[in-house]
Amino acid sequence: MISKAPEFTLGVEEEYLLVDKDTRALIVDPPESLLEEFEAVCGDQVTNELLRSQIEIGTKVCRNVQEARDDLRRLRSGIIEVAERHGLGVVAASTHPFSRWTEQKHTQKDRYESLTAEMQGAARRLLICGMHVHVGIGDDDLRIDLMSQFAYFLPHLLALSCSSPYWEGQDTGLKSYRLTVFDALPRTGLPERFQSFAEYERHVGTLTQAGMIEDATKIWWDMRPSCRFPTVETRIMDVCTRLDDTVALTALLVCIMRMLYRLRISNQRWRAYAHMLIAENRWRAMRYSYDEGLIDFAKGALVPFRDLLDEILNLTAEDAEALGCDREIASVQDILSRGTSAHRQLKAFELAAASGEDKEACLRSVVDTLVSDTAEGL
Repeated sequence: MISKAPEFTLGVEEEYLLVDKDTRALIVDPPESLLEEFEAVCGDQVTNELLRSQIEIGTKVCRNVQEARDDLRRLRSGIIEVAERHGLGVVAASTHPFSRWTEQKHTQKDRYESLTAEMQGAARRLLICGMHVHVGIGDDDLRIDLMSQFAYFLPHLLALSCSSPYWEGQDTGLKSYRLTVFDALPRTGLPERFQSFAEYERHVGTLTQAGMIEDATKIWWDMRPSCRFPTVETRIMDVCTRLDDTVALTALLVCIMRMLYRLRISNQRWRAYAHMLIAENRWRAMRYSYDEGLIDFAKGALVPFRDLLDEILNLTAEDAEALGCDREIASVQDILSRGTSAHRQLKAFELAAASGEDKEACLRSVVDTLVSDTAEGL
């Protein structure tokens, strides 16, 4: 029994890479004062990450998509402003086109040292960035129920967010290489399906009692009940390079969540599909983004992504209106027209190569595109 409707408040976290504007490589040893300077502009909404070349920001709790956009714009602008004072560029992408993880230095923090001690090489190579979106849902059991239903849509969100086609100077052939790195850790991938919050807590309790994890923050599924907030946290997406894309996917995500809630209170629900099927679409999203379509499980056939997106937008039209984000969710279609960050990176390399540049210069051109696109719309 749900006591009241969910809040559907929002919080967005983004991780950025810091690059030297001259070499376009990741900055290995940023100035010691850099985090303090970021904090002076962004307050406690910024923190360092596993590697010293990474920085993370998180919005405040936002009542709607427009508040999330405003806070993201302020935070991105502040990070870029401070970075530029030091000759650095900011890249909102899930991998760097050519810098190597073996050349990076780790942030000296207990939880990072504990992570690398436990996970060894699987953690040391985490030169990747992600985007996490929290949706406020106060009822524990409702969070679990909606998470289980939402799993179907996770590959769709990934397909629209891809920003990691390159790894250590190589075109990987994947639009989202990030997840191949992250999936080397335990407790990643699609979320488990539970019947209640109590069942979820029992399973987490088994791992904590056995000493495998300290708490549920060490569960890194594509979507999880947040351990710190009364939210469902979606973690599958690559970082969107353009702010408009971040906002569009945030709008799409919260509208899908509200649609699933709306079905529930009408005694309906989204069909639960086997993980092996959803995992197939997850892989297709990693490999192709939206280029080659996803499987429509009911039809048992590959369907063009645009058709699937149109269907989702029709299903959530009522929710977009209720949440006041009609314009933002409609701009999801712009991603198909313009391309994801991965598409734009590959195009930048192609154009530089066509003009006669060597491989290294082409990869630097990709970084320039990323720096420019990260600042667009601010």
